[in-house]
Amino acid sequence: MRTRFVAALFTIGLCLCQQGPEPWQPAALLDPAALAESLKLPASKQPHISCVAFPVLYRARHIAHASFAGAGSKAEGIEALKKAVAGLDKNSDIVLYCGCCPMDHCPNIRPAFRALAELGYTKVRVLNLPTNMHDDWSARGYPTESSLEAPK
Repeated sequence: MRTRFVAALFTIGLCLCQQGPEPWQPAALLDPAALAESLKLPASKQPHISCVAFPVLYRARHIAHASFAGAGSKAEGIEALKKAVAGLDKNSDIVLYCGCCPMDHCPNIRPAFRALAELGYTKVRVLNLPTNMHDDWSARGYPTESSLEAPK
């Protein structure tokens, strides 16, 4: 039994290691504190922030001024992301984030980043949320909003 458990852990570790290099350069990772600072700028100077997490996470709590673009792991999410940025110049400052889980396991952020790169967007950055949205953003007091309706 113990041998199977160790073998399973080894296999999982191999799968994680075989993800390959990230689709973005290290300079494209944005520190949460830097994004929080940019939210203090006039709206015209702020980046376009797109949440590519699952809808329930966006509705519960999302980064202030972020738009929901659809889950990046789903074809319909990628289509929604494409529509969300369609009116933006290819050199627009775009920040993608998910935060559903540790970023190295996130199913949403990489497909979303690749989709925008393939469309020719040149200044796409990824919010560095190594643990999750709560720990790396909300718990630090950075600005959030909720899309949930108040109880009636």
